[in-house]
Amino acid sequence: MRRFTFFLVAGATMAALSPSLLLLRDTRAANPPPTLPTSLMGYRDWRWISSAHEAGNLNSLGAVLGNDVAINAYREGKLPFPDGTIIAALHYRNVPSAENNKVFGQAQSFVPGPPTNIQFMVKDSTKYAATGGWEFGHFGTDGKPGDAAFM
Repeated sequence: MRRFTFFLVAGATMAALSPSLLLLRDTRAANPPPTLPTSLMGYRDWRWISSAHEAGNLNSLGAVLGNDVAINAYREGKLPFPDGTIIAALHYRNVPSAENNKVFGQAQSFVPGPPTNIQFMVKDSTKYAATGGWEFGHFGTDGKPGDAAFM
């Protein structure tokens, strides 16, 4: 019975998440941020590193992605990260899933809602020597660079 319940909840979760993720991917892919450097444009195809949930005023769900250089460095335990490493953090509003909560019978399931911002870290120890080899970027949902004070 536990296995059945697990698969029922997992199925409901995937059913609730899939349309949201496809919608976000389709609308954002059709309109890439206009000020995003070309070296970052393929970030949607990078591999997953981690997830994050930030409570309080941010009320955010995040996905951390890395390019091939970042993923290889993680796998090989290379620290400091080599030049060419790029890490992206995609942030979305944390919203309740009415579909999943029907299964649970109470409000306890949350999914990514509207995007809030995206952040990048780019490693180039020569170009960004003053900041330990890292450049940091923050973009709003309109694709324009965010407020420098935010970083």
